Amino acid sequence: MNFDLTPEQDQLRAAVRALGRKYGHDYFVAKAKAGEHTTELWAEAGRLGYLGVNIPTEYGGGGGGITELAIVCEELAAAGCPLLLLVVSPAIAATVIVRHGTEEQRKRFLPGFADGSLKVVFAITEPEAGSNFHRLGTVARRDGDDWLLSGRKCYISGVDEAQYVLVVARTEDASTGKLKPVLFVVPTDAPGLTRSKLDMEIVSPENQFLLYLDDVRLPADALVGESLDAGLPALFAGLNPERITVAAMGAGTGRYAIERASEYTATRKVWGGRTIGSHQGVSHPLAHAAVQVELARLMILKAASLYDAGRDLEAGVSGNMAKYAAGEAAALAVDTAVQVLGGAGMTTEYGVATLLGAVRAGRIAPVSREMILNFVAQHVLNQDKSY
Repeated sequence: MNFDLTPEQDQLRAAVRALGRKYGHDYFVAKAKAGEHTTELWAEAGRLGYLGVNIPTEYGGGGGGITELAIVCEELAAAGCPLLLLVVSPAIAATVIVRHGTEEQRKRFLPGFADGSLKVVFAITEPEAGSNFHRLGTVARRDGDDWLLSGRKCYISGVDEAQYVLVVARTEDASTGKLKPVLFVVPTDAPGLTRSKLDMEIVSPENQFLLYLDDVRLPADALVGESLDAGLPALFAGLNPERITVAAMGAGTGRYAIERASEYTATRKVWGGRTIGSHQGVSHPLAHAAVQVELARLMILKAASLYDAGRDLEAGVSGNMAKYAAGEAAALAVDTAVQVLGGAGMTTEYGVATLLGAVRAGRIAPVSREMILNFVAQHVLNQDKSY
Protein backbone atom coordinates (compact mmCIF):
# COMPACT_ATOMS: atom_id res chain seq x y z
CA MET A 1 0.00 0.00 0.00
CA ASN A 2 1.51 3.29 -1.13
CA PHE A 3 0.11 6.70 -0.19
CA ASP A 4 2.72 8.63 -2.17
CA LEU A 5 1.83 10.41 -5.38
CA THR A 6 3.91 9.73 -8.46
CA PRO A 7 6.60 12.32 -9.33
CA GLU A 8 4.36 13.56 -12.14
CA GLN A 9 1.42 13.97 -9.77
CA ASP A 10 3.63 15.82 -7.27
CA GLN A 11 4.76 18.15 -10.04
CA LEU A 12 1.15 18.73 -11.07
CA ARG A 13 0.17 19.54 -7.49
CA ALA A 14 3.01 22.05 -7.11
CA ALA A 15 2.31 23.70 -10.46
CA VAL A 16 -1.42 24.07 -9.86
CA ARG A 17 -0.75 25.39 -6.36
CA ALA A 18 1.51 28.08 -7.84
CA LEU A 19 -1.13 29.03 -10.41
CA GLY A 20 -3.85 29.24 -7.76
CA ARG A 21 -1.75 31.44 -5.51
CA LYS A 22 -0.94 33.72 -8.44
CA TYR A 23 -4.66 34.60 -8.52
CA GLY A 24 -5.74 33.91 -4.94
CA HIS A 25 -8.93 34.34 -2.96
CA ASP A 26 -9.05 38.13 -3.36
CA TYR A 27 -9.29 37.66 -7.13
CA PHE A 28 -11.98 35.00 -6.68
CA VAL A 29 -14.10 37.17 -4.37
CA ALA A 30 -13.67 40.30 -6.48
CA LYS A 31 -14.90 38.46 -9.56
CA ALA A 32 -17.87 37.02 -7.68
CA LYS A 33 -18.95 40.33 -6.19
CA ALA A 34 -18.60 42.10 -9.54
CA GLY A 35 -20.83 39.51 -11.20
CA GLU A 36 -17.94 38.39 -13.37
CA HIS A 37 -16.34 35.02 -14.11
CA THR A 38 -12.84 33.74 -13.42
CA THR A 39 -12.07 33.90 -17.12
CA GLU A 40 -8.37 34.64 -16.78
CA LEU A 41 -7.70 31.80 -14.34
CA TRP A 42 -9.69 29.33 -16.42
CA ALA A 43 -7.93 30.34 -19.63
CA GLU A 44 -4.46 30.08 -18.08
CA ALA A 45 -5.26 26.72 -16.50
CA GLY A 46 -6.40 25.54 -19.93
CA ARG A 47 -3.26 26.77 -21.68
CA LEU A 48 -1.12 24.97 -19.11
CA GLY A 49 -3.05 21.72 -19.63
CA TYR A 50 -4.56 21.48 -16.15
CA LEU A 51 -8.19 21.39 -17.34
CA GLY A 52 -7.54 18.41 -19.59
CA VAL A 53 -5.43 16.20 -17.33
CA ASN A 54 -8.09 13.46 -17.47
CA ILE A 55 -8.55 13.62 -21.26
CA PRO A 56 -6.80 10.94 -23.40
CA THR A 57 -3.68 12.20 -25.15
CA GLU A 58 -5.04 11.41 -28.62
CA TYR A 59 -7.62 14.17 -28.08
CA GLY A 60 -5.14 16.73 -26.73
CA GLY A 61 -5.35 15.88 -23.05
CA GLY A 62 -2.87 14.83 -20.41
CA GLY A 63 -3.76 11.15 -20.44
CA GLY A 64 -4.33 11.00 -16.68
CA GLY A 65 -7.43 10.19 -14.71
CA ILE A 66 -9.75 11.49 -12.03
CA THR A 67 -6.85 11.32 -9.56
CA GLU A 68 -5.08 14.05 -11.51
CA LEU A 69 -8.23 16.13 -11.95
CA ALA A 70 -8.94 15.85 -8.21
CA ILE A 71 -5.45 17.27 -7.59
CA VAL A 72 -6.29 20.26 -9.79
CA CYS A 73 -9.61 20.82 -8.01
CA GLU A 74 -8.06 20.53 -4.56
CA GLU A 75 -5.07 22.77 -5.16
CA LEU A 76 -7.05 25.60 -6.76
CA ALA A 77 -9.48 25.46 -3.83
CA ALA A 78 -6.58 25.39 -1.37
CA ALA A 79 -5.43 28.66 -2.96
CA GLY A 80 -8.89 30.17 -2.35
CA CYS A 81 -10.22 29.59 -5.87
CA PRO A 82 -12.73 26.70 -5.74
CA LEU A 83 -13.93 26.45 -9.35
CA LEU A 84 -17.23 24.62 -9.58
CA LEU A 85 -17.02 24.38 -13.36
CA LEU A 86 -14.07 22.00 -12.96
CA VAL A 87 -16.62 19.53 -11.61
CA VAL A 88 -19.37 19.96 -14.18
CA SER A 89 -17.27 20.34 -17.33
CA PRO A 90 -14.03 18.26 -17.23
CA ALA A 91 -15.14 15.86 -14.47
CA ILE A 92 -18.73 15.06 -15.47
CA ALA A 93 -19.28 16.06 -19.09
CA ALA A 94 -15.84 15.16 -20.45
CA THR A 95 -15.82 11.82 -18.65
CA VAL A 96 -19.23 10.95 -20.09
CA ILE A 97 -18.01 11.74 -23.61
CA VAL A 98 -14.72 9.86 -23.12
CA ARG A 99 -16.37 6.71 -21.82
CA HIS A 100 -19.68 6.60 -23.69
CA GLY A 101 -19.67 9.15 -26.51
CA THR A 102 -19.35 8.17 -30.15
CA GLU A 103 -15.97 8.59 -31.82
CA GLU A 104 -17.34 11.57 -33.71
CA GLN A 105 -18.42 13.13 -30.41
CA ARG A 106 -14.99 12.51 -28.89
CA LYS A 107 -13.24 14.18 -31.83
CA ARG A 108 -15.68 17.06 -31.78
CA PHE A 109 -15.72 17.88 -28.07
CA LEU A 110 -12.67 16.52 -26.25
CA PRO A 111 -9.98 18.83 -27.69
CA GLY A 112 -12.01 21.79 -26.44
CA PHE A 113 -12.34 20.26 -23.00
CA ALA A 114 -8.60 19.65 -22.98
CA ASP A 115 -7.53 23.22 -23.69
CA GLY A 116 -10.37 24.90 -21.78
CA SER A 117 -11.93 26.54 -24.84
CA LEU A 118 -15.10 24.46 -24.38
CA LYS A 119 -17.34 24.46 -21.31
CA VAL A 120 -20.17 21.97 -21.04
CA VAL A 121 -22.41 22.08 -17.97
CA PHE A 122 -24.64 19.33 -16.58
CA ALA A 123 -28.41 19.28 -16.04
CA ILE A 124 -30.04 16.48 -14.10
CA THR A 125 -31.81 18.10 -11.11
CA GLU A 126 -35.49 19.01 -11.47
CA PRO A 127 -37.90 20.95 -9.25
CA GLU A 128 -40.12 17.94 -8.50
CA ALA A 129 -37.72 15.01 -8.84
CA GLY A 130 -34.50 16.42 -7.42
CA SER A 131 -31.75 14.20 -8.82
CA ASN A 132 -33.89 11.02 -8.80
CA PHE A 133 -33.57 10.05 -12.45
CA HIS A 134 -36.39 7.51 -12.06
CA ARG A 135 -38.81 10.42 -11.68
CA LEU A 136 -37.39 12.91 -14.15
CA GLY A 137 -40.04 14.86 -16.03
CA THR A 138 -37.78 15.98 -18.86
CA VAL A 139 -38.76 13.81 -21.81
CA ALA A 140 -37.28 13.27 -25.27
CA ARG A 141 -39.44 12.08 -28.12
CA ARG A 142 -38.56 11.34 -31.72
CA ASP A 143 -39.72 13.55 -34.56
CA GLY A 144 -38.45 11.98 -37.77
CA ASP A 145 -34.68 11.79 -37.48
CA ASP A 146 -34.65 14.54 -34.84
CA TRP A 147 -35.39 14.63 -31.14
CA LEU A 148 -37.71 17.03 -29.32
CA LEU A 149 -36.74 17.74 -25.71
CA SER A 150 -39.13 19.23 -23.15
CA GLY A 151 -38.91 19.75 -19.40
CA ARG A 152 -37.45 21.86 -16.61
CA LYS A 153 -34.15 21.76 -14.74
CA CYS A 154 -32.99 23.64 -11.64
CA TYR A 155 -29.72 24.56 -9.90
CA ILE A 156 -27.78 24.23 -13.15
CA SER A 157 -24.32 25.76 -12.71
CA GLY A 158 -22.57 28.01 -15.20
CA VAL A 159 -25.04 27.94 -18.10
CA ASP A 160 -24.14 31.55 -18.91
CA GLU A 161 -20.49 30.53 -19.43
CA ALA A 162 -21.03 27.34 -21.41
CA GLN A 163 -21.51 26.52 -25.07
CA TYR A 164 -23.40 23.31 -24.31
CA VAL A 165 -25.39 21.68 -21.53
CA LEU A 166 -25.43 17.92 -21.04
CA VAL A 167 -29.10 17.22 -20.33
CA VAL A 168 -30.39 14.06 -18.64
CA ALA A 169 -33.85 13.14 -19.92
CA ARG A 170 -35.99 10.05 -20.36
CA THR A 171 -37.39 8.47 -23.49
CA GLU A 172 -39.53 5.46 -24.25
CA ASP A 173 -37.84 2.11 -24.77
CA ALA A 174 -39.62 0.63 -27.80
CA SER A 175 -39.06 -2.93 -26.57
CA THR A 176 -40.60 -2.44 -23.11
CA GLY A 177 -42.63 0.76 -23.38
CA LYS A 178 -40.90 2.04 -20.23
CA LEU A 179 -39.02 5.29 -19.92
CA LYS A 180 -35.23 5.01 -19.72
CA PRO A 181 -32.55 7.67 -19.13
CA VAL A 182 -30.80 9.29 -22.07
CA LEU A 183 -28.27 12.11 -22.33
CA PHE A 184 -28.16 14.87 -24.94
CA VAL A 185 -25.55 17.51 -25.72
CA VAL A 186 -27.65 20.65 -26.14
CA PRO A 187 -26.31 24.02 -27.39
CA THR A 188 -27.05 26.70 -24.80
CA ASP A 189 -28.35 28.96 -27.59
CA ALA A 190 -30.75 26.32 -28.99
CA PRO A 191 -34.23 27.63 -29.88
CA GLY A 192 -36.69 26.64 -27.16
CA LEU A 193 -34.05 26.60 -24.40
CA THR A 194 -34.46 29.50 -21.99
CA ARG A 195 -32.99 30.18 -18.57
CA SER A 196 -33.68 32.17 -15.44
CA LYS A 197 -30.94 33.05 -12.96
CA LEU A 198 -31.39 31.96 -9.36
CA ASP A 199 -30.21 34.38 -6.68
CA MET A 200 -28.04 32.42 -4.25
CA GLU A 201 -26.52 33.36 -0.89
CA ILE A 202 -23.14 32.02 -1.99
CA VAL A 203 -20.07 34.07 -2.88
CA SER A 204 -19.20 32.49 -6.20
CA PRO A 205 -18.34 33.67 -9.74
CA GLU A 206 -20.42 30.76 -11.08
CA ASN A 207 -24.16 31.33 -11.31
CA GLN A 208 -27.10 28.96 -10.85
CA PHE A 209 -30.05 28.74 -13.22
CA LEU A 210 -33.47 27.34 -13.87
CA LEU A 211 -33.66 25.87 -17.39
CA TYR A 212 -36.80 25.56 -19.48
CA LEU A 213 -36.84 23.24 -22.50
CA ASP A 214 -39.82 23.76 -24.77
CA ASP A 215 -39.66 21.30 -27.66
CA VAL A 216 -35.95 21.91 -28.17
CA ARG A 217 -35.17 20.31 -31.52
CA LEU A 218 -31.95 18.32 -31.65
CA PRO A 219 -30.30 16.30 -34.43
CA ALA A 220 -29.80 12.57 -34.00
CA ASP A 221 -26.10 13.00 -33.17
CA ALA A 222 -26.93 15.08 -30.08
CA LEU A 223 -27.75 11.79 -28.33
CA VAL A 224 -24.73 10.65 -26.31
CA GLY A 225 -23.56 7.22 -27.41
CA GLU A 226 -24.35 4.84 -30.23
CA SER A 227 -27.83 3.95 -28.97
CA LEU A 228 -30.41 4.53 -26.25
CA ASP A 229 -28.71 1.80 -24.21
CA ALA A 230 -25.77 4.13 -23.57
CA GLY A 231 -27.86 6.44 -21.38
CA LEU A 232 -27.76 4.68 -18.02
CA PRO A 233 -24.06 3.74 -18.02
CA ALA A 234 -23.19 7.21 -19.33
CA LEU A 235 -25.11 8.81 -16.48
CA PHE A 236 -23.33 6.76 -13.84
CA ALA A 237 -19.98 7.35 -15.54
CA GLY A 238 -20.29 11.02 -14.65
CA LEU A 239 -21.63 10.73 -11.12
CA ASN A 240 -18.61 9.11 -9.44
CA PRO A 241 -16.16 11.71 -10.83
CA GLU A 242 -18.61 14.37 -9.68
CA ARG A 243 -18.54 13.08 -6.10
CA ILE A 244 -14.76 12.74 -6.09
CA THR A 245 -13.96 16.17 -7.52
CA VAL A 246 -16.54 17.93 -5.33
CA ALA A 247 -14.89 16.22 -2.38
CA ALA A 248 -11.46 17.36 -3.56
CA MET A 249 -12.72 20.93 -3.84
CA GLY A 250 -14.10 20.69 -0.31
CA ALA A 251 -10.85 19.32 1.07
CA GLY A 252 -8.92 22.12 -0.62
CA THR A 253 -11.30 24.72 0.81
CA GLY A 254 -10.81 23.21 4.27
CA ARG A 255 -7.03 23.40 3.88
CA TYR A 256 -7.29 27.03 2.80
CA ALA A 257 -9.42 28.01 5.81
CA ILE A 258 -7.17 26.21 8.28
CA GLU A 259 -4.06 27.81 6.79
CA ARG A 260 -5.54 31.30 7.01
CA ALA A 261 -6.67 30.75 10.59
CA SER A 262 -3.39 29.17 11.67
CA GLU A 263 -1.36 32.08 10.30
CA TYR A 264 -3.54 34.45 12.30
CA THR A 265 -3.57 32.53 15.58
CA ALA A 266 0.18 31.94 15.48
CA THR A 267 0.86 35.70 15.49
CA ARG A 268 -2.13 37.33 17.18
CA LYS A 269 -1.38 38.32 20.81
CA VAL A 270 -4.01 39.53 23.26
CA TRP A 271 -3.42 38.38 26.86
CA GLY A 272 0.00 38.42 28.49
CA GLY A 273 1.98 38.53 25.28
CA ARG A 274 1.16 34.95 24.31
CA THR A 275 -0.25 34.07 20.91
CA ILE A 276 -3.88 33.05 20.95
CA GLY A 277 -2.88 29.82 19.24
CA SER A 278 -1.00 28.78 22.36
CA HIS A 279 -4.35 28.33 24.12
CA GLN A 280 -5.92 24.91 23.66
CA GLY A 281 -9.37 26.45 23.34
CA VAL A 282 -8.15 27.90 20.06
CA SER A 283 -5.61 25.36 18.86
CA HIS A 284 -7.59 22.19 19.57
CA PRO A 285 -10.57 23.07 17.37
CA LEU A 286 -8.19 23.94 14.54
CA ALA A 287 -6.27 20.71 15.06
CA HIS A 288 -9.52 18.74 15.08
CA ALA A 289 -10.58 20.35 11.80
CA ALA A 290 -7.16 19.59 10.29
CA VAL A 291 -7.56 15.91 11.23
CA GLN A 292 -10.98 15.74 9.59
CA VAL A 293 -9.70 17.35 6.39
CA GLU A 294 -6.76 14.96 6.19
CA LEU A 295 -9.03 11.94 6.70
CA ALA A 296 -11.25 13.19 3.88
CA ARG A 297 -8.20 13.57 1.62
CA LEU A 298 -7.29 9.94 2.20
CA MET A 299 -10.75 8.78 1.17
CA ILE A 300 -10.64 11.02 -1.91
CA LEU A 301 -7.35 9.42 -2.92
CA LYS A 302 -8.82 5.95 -2.43
CA ALA A 303 -11.97 6.76 -4.42
CA ALA A 304 -10.05 8.32 -7.30
CA SER A 305 -7.62 5.40 -7.43
CA LEU A 306 -10.47 2.89 -7.56
CA TYR A 307 -12.24 4.86 -10.27
CA ASP A 308 -9.12 5.14 -12.41
CA ALA A 309 -8.57 1.39 -11.99
CA GLY A 310 -12.01 0.74 -13.48
CA ARG A 311 -13.47 -0.57 -10.22
CA ASP A 312 -16.69 1.41 -10.55
CA LEU A 313 -18.78 -0.28 -7.84
CA GLU A 314 -16.10 0.18 -5.20
CA ALA A 315 -15.43 3.70 -6.44
CA GLY A 316 -19.12 4.46 -5.97
CA VAL A 317 -18.97 3.57 -2.29
CA SER A 318 -15.68 5.36 -1.70
CA GLY A 319 -16.71 8.36 -3.77
CA ASN A 320 -19.86 8.85 -1.72
CA MET A 321 -17.91 8.44 1.51
CA ALA A 322 -15.30 10.91 0.29
CA LYS A 323 -17.96 13.45 -0.61
CA TYR A 324 -19.60 13.05 2.81
CA ALA A 325 -16.32 13.32 4.71
CA ALA A 326 -15.07 16.31 2.73
CA GLY A 327 -18.37 18.15 2.97
CA GLU A 328 -18.40 17.80 6.74
CA ALA A 329 -14.70 18.62 7.07
CA ALA A 330 -14.88 21.73 4.89
CA ALA A 331 -17.86 23.12 6.78
CA LEU A 332 -16.12 22.43 10.09
CA ALA A 333 -12.85 23.99 8.93
CA VAL A 334 -14.42 27.22 7.65
CA ASP A 335 -16.68 27.60 10.69
CA THR A 336 -13.74 26.97 13.03
CA ALA A 337 -11.58 29.46 11.14
CA VAL A 338 -14.25 32.13 11.50
CA GLN A 339 -14.59 31.39 15.22
CA VAL A 340 -10.89 31.56 16.08
CA LEU A 341 -10.42 34.76 14.07
CA GLY A 342 -13.25 36.35 16.04
CA GLY A 343 -14.61 39.53 14.48
CA ALA A 344 -11.88 39.44 11.84
CA GLY A 345 -13.28 36.13 10.68
CA MET A 346 -16.42 37.85 9.43
CA THR A 347 -14.59 40.43 7.34
CA THR A 348 -14.00 40.13 3.63
CA GLU A 349 -10.33 41.00 4.17
CA TYR A 350 -9.49 37.80 6.02
CA GLY A 351 -11.16 35.65 3.39
CA VAL A 352 -12.89 32.89 5.34
CA ALA A 353 -16.48 34.05 5.90
CA THR A 354 -16.73 34.43 2.13
CA LEU A 355 -16.71 30.62 1.97
CA LEU A 356 -19.48 29.95 4.51
CA GLY A 357 -22.25 29.68 1.94
CA ALA A 358 -20.27 27.44 -0.38
CA VAL A 359 -19.23 24.91 2.27
CA ARG A 360 -22.75 24.78 3.66
CA ALA A 361 -24.02 24.02 0.16
CA GLY A 362 -21.37 21.30 -0.04
CA ARG A 363 -23.31 19.31 2.58
CA ILE A 364 -26.37 19.40 0.31
CA ALA A 365 -25.12 19.19 -3.26
CA PRO A 366 -24.61 17.37 -5.54
CA VAL A 367 -25.99 14.73 -3.19
CA SER A 368 -27.08 15.41 0.37
CA ARG A 369 -25.36 13.90 3.39
CA GLU A 370 -28.61 12.10 4.24
CA MET A 371 -28.79 10.38 0.86
CA ILE A 372 -25.17 9.30 1.24
CA LEU A 373 -26.00 7.79 4.62
CA ASN A 374 -28.93 5.99 2.98
CA PHE A 375 -26.54 4.68 0.33
CA VAL A 376 -23.99 3.45 2.88
CA ALA A 377 -26.67 1.85 5.05
CA GLN A 378 -28.10 -0.03 2.08
CA HIS A 379 -24.98 -0.97 0.13
CA VAL A 380 -22.38 -1.33 2.88
CA LEU A 381 -24.40 -2.34 5.93
CA ASN A 382 -26.96 -4.42 3.96
CA GLN A 383 -29.94 -2.63 5.48
CA ASP A 384 -33.35 -2.45 3.78
CA LYS A 385 -33.86 0.54 1.53
CA SER A 386 -35.43 3.31 3.61
CA TYR A 387 -36.81 5.56 0.87
